[in-house]
Amino acid sequence: MKGHFARARKQSVLLLIRSRILLTYLFLHSDFIHSALKMTGATGSDSTPLLGVSQPISMAKPTEKEVVMSDQFIIIQLDGTLKSFNLYESEEEMETRLEVLRNVNSLVKRWVKEVSLTKMPADECEKVGGKLFTFGSYRLGVHGRGADIDSLCVVPRHIDRSDFFTSFYKMLSEDPNVTDLHAVEDAFVPVIKLYYNKIDMDILFARLALKEVPDDQTLHDDMLLKNLDEKCIRSLNGSRVADQILRLVPKVETFTLTLRAIKLWAQNHGIYSNVLGFLGGVSWAILVARVCQLYPNYAPSKLVNRFFMVFAKWEWPHPVLLKDIDSSPRPDISALHDLVWDPRTRSTDRYHLMPIITPAFPEQNSTFNVTTSTRTILMNEIQEGLEITTDIMEGHCEWKELFEEVNFFSRYKHFLGENHLNIIYCLPSSPSNHHNAIVVVVCSADSEEHHLVWEGMVKSKLRHLIGSLERSVLFILYVLS
Repeated sequence: MKGHFARARKQSVLLLIRSRILLTYLFLHSDFIHSALKMTGATGSDSTPLLGVSQPISMAKPTEKEVVMSDQFIIIQLDGTLKSFNLYESEEEMETRLEVLRNVNSLVKRWVKEVSLTKMPADECEKVGGKLFTFGSYRLGVHGRGADIDSLCVVPRHIDRSDFFTSFYKMLSEDPNVTDLHAVEDAFVPVIKLYYNKIDMDILFARLALKEVPDDQTLHDDMLLKNLDEKCIRSLNGSRVADQILRLVPKVETFTLTLRAIKLWAQNHGIYSNVLGFLGGVSWAILVARVCQLYPNYAPSKLVNRFFMVFAKWEWPHPVLLKDIDSSPRPDISALHDLVWDPRTRSTDRYHLMPIITPAFPEQNSTFNVTTSTRTILMNEIQEGLEITTDIMEGHCEWKELFEEVNFFSRYKHFLGENHLNIIYCLPSSPSNHHNAIVVVVCSADSEEHHLVWEGMVKSKLRHLIGSLERSVLFILYVLS
């Protein structure tokens, strides 16, 4: 009998080893397999691209029922219960945003030319250019009504950051359309904040090592990062990551609709905040993009369900990648190679709990703020989302149930909350005491500009506070975003 069990155990171990070898082979040779499948016509009769670090789980196309459910999904978002969440702008609001971007882009060009005239001959200033890029939710096509626009001012090499925060700031201050203008020059990512024609905008700055920045300038080339300072690289990262995400999804329209749903769900469940230890917009976008790669032909209604299914079973800290980092060509910029997420060579990367890796060089973990408590909450919410969407797919409930706002006061006894001026920590007086002791940390400064910097610094330290609480108190801390 013992011999029988020993043989069975040995066979199980050998089977597990062979399975892992096969999975490793598929992972390392996914590009070759993709090419072979395309050559043999095994990728299907349509032109659905195969993207990501592995083969799709399913190439099945949506059924008629699923298409109808997606149509109902869209209708619900546009008109009905979810309309109150301001998911979509009116035609007039969209045109206002476009006009704002056109105007600010024109300001950038005029400013670059004016500064250039003080630094170089006039005949060389006609083509210096300058361009305004967008990133974040607006670039991904998932911004809601009243959302801000994240933008990036890209200029040629002879324009300095000091010019951006002096002469460009002055130009903005003289524009009658600009209100609430603030410069945060000392931030981790320096930014000018403003409202232009009542549209909230953040403008970052990046100087390329180029003589001119024409209208058709793109940011795809990794060599553009060569000889740039860290602040410029950070500023460029947002736009480069957004562009890469859109290039790495099979169908952009399907991706954006699915991301809108996941974004609304995360916001209404209080787990949409990178600063507070959950996931920010980029992280949610990468997760949705990965599911789109795994199910390239699925309708949005089914992709939402598969999103929860995939990540309810995901074996963290296995990273989520949209492309194979090792096989991707790398620019010859040795200084930036050290910034690439790699737990094999960087010991600090081994302690990341939910690594979600950005697809643009240098590839980095977008979720280093996640702690044990916030990961537990995220996984609980995702599991609940799976149960709700499964009921929806089976016709037992409606989409609006997925997006109902969570009452965190009844769901969690201990939480950390934040508003515009104060950061409030609600902690238990002791592990055995069910009454909450509230600790209020007030972020105050002598000016709004200083307050923006100070508040940003305090927020950046919240994950250390949460980590300390996790190590010293036996409870799960809920972070209210």
